[in-house]
Amino acid sequence: MQIAETESLSRLISSIGTDRFGYSVDEALKPEVQFDMSCGFIFRFNCNAILVHNGYNKSVPEETLSAYIRGGYLLDPFYVACVNGHPAGLWRMSELAPDSFFSSGFAISKDLHPCVSSAEGTNVEEVGIIIPLRPQVAAVYSVMRHRRNGLFSESELEYLSRMSPIIAAAFKQHCKITYSHVHSEAVDTGAVLEDAFMDILQGQLTDSQRYVAKLILQGHSSSSIAANLEISEGTVKVHKHNIYQRLEISSNAELFRLFINYLAKTS
Repeated sequence: MQIAETESLSRLISSIGTDRFGYSVDEALKPEVQFDMSCGFIFRFNCNAILVHNGYNKSVPEETLSAYIRGGYLLDPFYVACVNGHPAGLWRMSELAPDSFFSSGFAISKDLHPCVSSAEGTNVEEVGIIIPLRPQVAAVYSVMRHRRNGLFSESELEYLSRMSPIIAAAFKQHCKITYSHVHSEAVDTGAVLEDAFMDILQGQLTDSQRYVAKLILQGHSSSSIAANLEISEGTVKVHKHNIYQRLEISSNAELFRLFINYLAKTS
């Protein structure tokens, strides 16, 4: 281990529990990994996301970040992975995302998606470290690079993977000190659908229809929904037809607009 690396890790450890923590994580990685933005969140089932580190470098409007924290996170593949017990460690966003995610309303929305609201739009590669804290609660530290600068190289990903246990240990301690309530609050482990989806999708939908609508919003195609729910694509199409009819809409885009409108009402 080189002297510079030892010093950066020392600063990282010293910053645990302070407002310098996220930036110290960034600085520990920058000698080996080139990235344009970073962020850290705590994701909890059916609770607003907690911003642990804002490394967007002022490229994300406050209103977009606020909307994401209030509910946009529900459509983020990292949130979905965290509350469903996905294995810890380093993951590309593209490895977690549903098959139609990158053409979904969330992925292209400047109102909700922090990276889309930046100058580069969806031309950003995101790699994140999932750090479980307790059942259905995890922290995620992500680094992002504009695609014009190329994807993360294998050597960079290898370095991030090698550093992941250190970053995870530091994050766990930082969250324990700074966000102690996260470790003590009750979690409704019996719930399968977040309150926001219940409210957005109104009372006239059945539980099955609400769940299908949730998967549509999160970027799943009909075939992916069928595989997730172990039903036929024909049944999925019937569900979608009934959802549209009952909500008086005619497309996925209008369904996403209902989601946006709900978040606007809760601001």
